Amino acid sequence: MKLFSVKTILLLCLTLGLAPFFPEPHIWGKIKWIAGGAVGMQPMDWFDTIFHGFPWLLLIGFGIGTLIKKRQGHLNK
Repeated sequence: MKLFSVKTILLLCLTLGLAPFFPEPHIWGKIKWIAGGAVGMQPMDWFDTIFHGFPWLLLIGFGIGTLIKKRQGHLNK
């Protein structure tokens, strides 16, 4: 059973995953903050990172699942 189509996941990534867009995508700023040691991050910042990162995790999971299915189909032939 599919919960999301690839189009829906892409739409989520381009809207929720990147919003707000200026001065830089929000998730990009959070990733840089975490890579810099996450100094001063509060629980709300971590929740915000998960919230904006979830569409990207869905996209990665969808891509991996698609690759696995294609590989299994190719091996069964």
